[in-house]
Amino acid sequence: MTVQSPTVFERQSPPFLLRALYFVLCGLWLSGVWAAIAWVLSVTIIGLPLGLWMLDRLPQVTTLKARSTQYTVDDAGRVVEMRVPQQPFLLRAVYFVLVGWWLSALWLSAAWALSASIIGLPFSFWMINRTAAVLTLSKS
Repeated sequence: MTVQSPTVFERQSPPFLLRALYFVLCGLWLSGVWAAIAWVLSVTIIGLPLGLWMLDRLPQVTTLKARSTQYTVDDAGRVVEMRVPQQPFLLRAVYFVLVGWWLSALWLSAAWALSASIIGLPFSFWMINRTAAVLTLSKS
């Protein structure tokens, strides 16, 4: 009996030219508003789940880039999302209270400011993709 490696599926993004046009016309200003609302929700206990959901989708709001979620087919033939092990909850909670909430505000502000320049754009996208990790130490 041979063991096959799992099949991995990724979502497809729109064509690059469409994403670039969207970013110039809509994505830059919309991502600033989206990030501000997401951050405010994230620093409240009740809004934290929605804020993290919004931060996780910030790259898609900015450039229409599909999330890099990977799926695999398990032994039973079901399609399941591949998960990354996370830090312990208590460590993440203490980090969020002491550091994450204010550092993520600075991080998001810097990322959005960098996105306004062509030179800073790649670094801005890198920062935007890691905002949830700065806020709560989550691994993607």
